[in-house]
Amino acid sequence: MTYHAPVKEMLFVMQALADLAKVVQYPAYAEAGADAELAPAVLEEAAKFNETVIAPLNWAGDKNPSTWNNGTVTMTAGFKEALKQYAEAGWQGVIHPALYGGQGLPKLIATPCLEMVNAANLSFALCPLLTDGAIEALLIAANDELKAQYLPAMISGAWAGTMNLTEPQAGSDLSLVRTRAEPEADGSYRLFGTKIYITYGDHDMTDNIVHLVLARTPNAPAGIKGISLFVVPKFLLEADGNLGARNEVECISIEHKLGIKASPTAVLQFGDQSGAKGYLVGEENRGLEYMFVMMNASRFAVGIQGIAVADRAYQKAVAYAKDRVQGRDLDGSDNSVSIIQQPDVKRMLLTMRANTEAARALAYFAAAQYDAAHAAPSLEVRKQSQALYEFLVPIVKGFSTEMAIEVASLGLQVHGGMGFIEETGAAQYYRDARILTIYEGTTAIQANDLIGRKTVRDSGKVAHELIASIVATEADLRASNSAAALAVLTQLQIGRLAFEQALSYILLHAKVEIKNVYAGSCAYLKLCGLVLGAWQMARALLAAERLRAQDPAFYEAKMITAQFFAEHLLPQASALATSITTGGAITNALTSEQF
Repeated sequence: MTYHAPVKEMLFVMQALADLAKVVQYPAYAEAGADAELAPAVLEEAAKFNETVIAPLNWAGDKNPSTWNNGTVTMTAGFKEALKQYAEAGWQGVIHPALYGGQGLPKLIATPCLEMVNAANLSFALCPLLTDGAIEALLIAANDELKAQYLPAMISGAWAGTMNLTEPQAGSDLSLVRTRAEPEADGSYRLFGTKIYITYGDHDMTDNIVHLVLARTPNAPAGIKGISLFVVPKFLLEADGNLGARNEVECISIEHKLGIKASPTAVLQFGDQSGAKGYLVGEENRGLEYMFVMMNASRFAVGIQGIAVADRAYQKAVAYAKDRVQGRDLDGSDNSVSIIQQPDVKRMLLTMRANTEAARALAYFAAAQYDAAHAAPSLEVRKQSQALYEFLVPIVKGFSTEMAIEVASLGLQVHGGMGFIEETGAAQYYRDARILTIYEGTTAIQANDLIGRKTVRDSGKVAHELIASIVATEADLRASNSAAALAVLTQLQIGRLAFEQALSYILLHAKVEIKNVYAGSCAYLKLCGLVLGAWQMARALLAAERLRAQDPAFYEAKMITAQFFAEHLLPQASALATSITTGGAITNALTSEQF
């Protein structure tokens, strides 16, 4: 089954829930030519491109992955040509500044484009995703010379970018980074070390690869305070900006993986002999701070990957369920029916659909906060929006990716035995989805960040603001007074109270019972995702009620899906609150020797 981008659904979320009309009026975006009419045109073009160019390569990449031979990585046939078309069409530069050749459009418009390319082909999409992150880090921290040398070619898509954090002995603990950077007389550095799990660390799709590398300079402080960030290109640049000699960066192997097989995950060796030439980004010892810019961009993008894979798995499951005729209708007739008529299959499909739509709505809402944080005229609005966006990022990443695994698994279940057979294609989404909760910070890392940096640090200020917004939506549901709105209201109130209960416990016990609080961190993240997702679905229901006459079938389906989320999925929030508030002590009761 081919991919069909859900453009109508995306536009509904952008317009009705994320307030696209407001975002495109911010001066910076208005100057870039963004307006309410532009978004549908961009999304239609993105849909056409990804459906016809990128999606057909998905199965081929899984069956014939990238290969390594003597230090060189060769991509799946067709990938290089597809990336060239992607670049020439301007998709790499949608969100990036016009100063360096980008289009400068809002993140709210770029996000559905990102979702489409990831739904079409997750392995392919990882290359432009990592390049986007590298661009963000250079925009924030690099000097004007480095920006001028590297950004235009990266934003045009002619060059790719990577992120080099992890080392064999370090894992997620970056305080253990050992790659060293030795200063040269000309202001450059020579880097020596090994980096692992480098997505698209080598490939044959672009003329150059710009590696952003964490390393330590001589006499740097121990731990994370002594890490600096460097640009280390695969090919060095001549004085005129043209590509010169090969740098001392070697791909010594690529990993053999469960999923995303076409995407090469490289082990890179920097400086086997005289050292890989690199250039300091920003100031020494502030590398982790700069890299977090890239990581934050990547974490949001990985959340979008979860939504994308979930939607692709849902589309395939629906198509199979409509085609597969088996069994009799439960109404007692003797007629054979397609399995989509069976209540439990409907339950599975609605679970897939509702989870995906809730996660999408929350992510697009977060994208609008990013835009407000960067472009709203009011300084106060920018500060509030930035805080809200930062709170939402670990939820978008953690909740959406955990959800994707569940949805892809349900997709296999809908297929039955055929889902377990590789030739049907359903299994690929399950295998591909499994990495999403791991890379760019595991779910536990996102959950710890959500508690420590995003909830406790500001004494729950942003969380309480979100709760106030949910209460306002409850009032709107009450005012609607429709049967569907009142049904959602009942469950949303219970979910919001569970959120409040968990929040109060965390704030009260974070300092005195820290291990017990953090034992519930992943439950807290899921609770936030469920309640905030339900909030967005409630808003979607209200919007659908207003718009129903324009397209009854579409908007009635939105209303049913919102009520399903509230009545079937949101009730988990109360159980999660119980585990957060009472389960920490027992989690920590078993000693390490008793395992």
